[in-house]
Amino acid sequence: MKVAGKNFLIGHTALELREWATGSGEAAFRGGQIAGWIYRNNVIAPEEMKNLPGALRTKLAETFHAPGTAVADETRSGDGTRKLLLRLADGETVEMVLIPGGDDRLTFCLSTQVGCPVRCRFCASGRDGLIRNLAAGEILEEYLLGIHAAGNRRPDNLVFMGIGEGLLNFDELAAALEALTDPERFGMSPRRITVSTSGYLPGMRRFAELGREYNLAISLHASDDATRARLIPDPLRYPVEEILAEADHYLERAGRMVTLEYTLLRGINDRPSDAERLARLARLHHAKINLIAYNETGGGEFSRPPRNVIENFEKIIADAGAHVTLRVERGGESAAACGQLRRMHREGKEKEK
Repeated sequence: MKVAGKNFLIGHTALELREWATGSGEAAFRGGQIAGWIYRNNVIAPEEMKNLPGALRTKLAETFHAPGTAVADETRSGDGTRKLLLRLADGETVEMVLIPGGDDRLTFCLSTQVGCPVRCRFCASGRDGLIRNLAAGEILEEYLLGIHAAGNRRPDNLVFMGIGEGLLNFDELAAALEALTDPERFGMSPRRITVSTSGYLPGMRRFAELGREYNLAISLHASDDATRARLIPDPLRYPVEEILAEADHYLERAGRMVTLEYTLLRGINDRPSDAERLARLARLHHAKINLIAYNETGGGEFSRPPRNVIENFEKIIADAGAHVTLRVERGGESAAACGQLRRMHREGKEKEK
């Protein structure tokens, strides 16, 4: 997938780069050198590839996006969470987040689309709908810019829970995942990568057929269809029963338990009966539950339940014998909800006009 008329340098295998080098009148070994810079040294800017001839560095810069993405803004929280606003080659923006964890662990949260077509009613990232898909190279550049921001440190875990429904951009996401896990490229374990979906059934089936040990997280947010209809518009909303049947299929094909993501919204999905029903579904489908206290984006109909309601909801699930965790809040001071920083940036530009 080309963006602004060019392909991305990042993502190509060493073989493909050797073939490009010979096709461009260079020695084949130069392609191996380029691959070494990218996948061993986290470098894609040709001017930094010091053992390449100047003419070849110029040719790379003219032929490819290398890079095509840059950090446009950054916010930080006191807990160490950092959110990067990334400007793409065509001027659009997405977000990625660097999240510190216990035992000095680091997680990157990446986006897969510019905007989101699902348009969950409580989510900032989908308010403007889908603008376009990200190319695999753009997804990989997100990853690399995170490494640079972290002082050339690679993450321990990677989650695709940023802006967009990744399984609606399946081909580009799958290509990025292949590069991330290929031992000759970034070599990350599939077990350390989580892909989140709103429950897009065709994408879930294709993802299962990859047969890889990626983690799958389903943004369920309701344990019954009537409540879920209040949260997710019709075009891309599927019945809970069908979503969980695909979760069973994923467990069978990939051998990984699915996580049910559940954002708690005051007066909507936070009743004891909701907790009991969610626990039953999790036990029946051998799934884990990850509760998320709603991160308020301001000016909407949704709000976070009181602390005691959240704690009681978690307790009901645990007492019912289901595996449940309450997500530790990160980035509370950094426009942490998906899409908030991007939206603030867009609104600021509109005010300047």
